[in-house]
This record gives sequence, C-alpha cells and structure tokens, in this order.
Amino acid sequence: MVSALGWFYLLGGTVLFFFWAYGIVSFALDCKNKFLPAIRTWLAARRERKRDADRESEREEKEQQLY
Repeated sequence: MVSALGWFYLLGGTVLFFFWAYGIVSFALDCKNKFLPAIRTWLAARRERKRDADRESEREEKEQQLY
C-alpha cells in the first residue's frame, strides 16, 4: 500500500510532467505560428531590397552607358 507521502510524490510528479509537456507543446506552437512566419517575412523583405538594389544599379549602369 502506498503511503500519503508516496501519493504526494506521484501526484507532484504527474503535475510537473503535465507542465513540462505543456511547455514543450507551447514552445513548438509559438515557433510554428510566430517565429517562422516572422523569419519568412524578414527574408522576403531582404530579398526584395536586394532585388531593388540590383535593379537600381542596373538602371544607373545603363544611364552611364548612354552618356
């Protein structure tokens, strides 16, 4: 038969396991729903800025060649 201290130990371990698992799931969902879209947006903006800079440099180069 399990003593009161044993029940307390089992209950405490179960509660701690629940919050540990909840924390891992919350972190995974935060990564999926917050961090990854933010990184994708940042990368897309960075690529767009680079593309714009390349177009601008090509335009300036063509203007220089015309003169």
